Amino acid sequence: MQPNSLLNRRDFLAQTMLAAGGAGLAAHAAGPEGAAAPPPASGLAAAMPRGRIGKLEVSRLISGGNLISGWAHARDLGYVASLMRSYNTDEKVLDTLELLEQHGINTIICDPRERPMMLFSRYWKERGGKIQWIAEGHPKDDDLKTNLQQSIDFGASAVYVQGVIGDRWLRGGKLDRLGQCVQHIQSQGVPGGIGAHLIDVIVQSEKSGYGADFYVKTHHHSQYWSARRPDQQEDVIDNAADNYWDMEPDRTAAVMRNVAKPWIAFKTLAAGAIRPDSGFRFALKNGADFLCVGMFDFQVAQDAKLAIDLVRVFQKRDRPWIA
Repeated sequence: MQPNSLLNRRDFLAQTMLAAGGAGLAAHAAGPEGAAAPPPASGLAAAMPRGRIGKLEVSRLISGGNLISGWAHARDLGYVASLMRSYNTDEKVLDTLELLEQHGINTIICDPRERPMMLFSRYWKERGGKIQWIAEGHPKDDDLKTNLQQSIDFGASAVYVQGVIGDRWLRGGKLDRLGQCVQHIQSQGVPGGIGAHLIDVIVQSEKSGYGADFYVKTHHHSQYWSARRPDQQEDVIDNAADNYWDMEPDRTAAVMRNVAKPWIAFKTLAAGAIRPDSGFRFALKNGADFLCVGMFDFQVAQDAKLAIDLVRVFQKRDRPWIA
């Protein structure tokens, strides 16, 4: 083998691995006067389609926040979380938020942890960013309001009750708490939503008339090698089996077809196990109004372009566009 041939093959393999890694991993207030404004929107940013949740105008592609908060669904690869946190320094996150806006992604979903809230504050003030924050709500069983209110007071554009909590309340026969949380959020003048891994959370919420402005529901297909093991039951969310999140994708699509409220689909790539083209197609075809996807900086451009193209492809589908 000639040296040049070896070099070319190595270059090809490196580029292929980088592309595959990028595909597999794809993790509101105005700044003060005088803050530096983000660069002008590119043609790609202007092309990003948007929908509405209440009074909010939201990009069809929403950034997930786990890559900022430090959560990594890495299955049995224990080093991934620390690698991710080492890569996503504070400055890298600020750069990524700016990059998201440059590509038309105007909203991020993130939990109300100290680090992301600090970084949002810096981004809004230091860089003049406008990205909207939809906050995960983490109400406690004995205090439904405090956590929700803290996010609203900080500047969240919308708040929803995080999916694991909704799942737990469903199993515990306490789902009416979701209705109380939604009412409180809406009373503060921002959209209130409900999150779920289990589709019955949404089924029962609709039957009970909890009045959510939007739903945040997992949706992905099961055509990936780590999708499920025979010993895993429906309590995997609480038991931290880290490889699947929509246990009934066909039923999810069927239920949501009859739900006339905006649907943000999350875990659309099964936390990096599904390539974006496959995951985006599946969720949009089945009726998702918005895709929530965690993105590193090197994934933003490809994911944005893909979302723009596929929204056009699926303008007509069984579930009409709600938002």
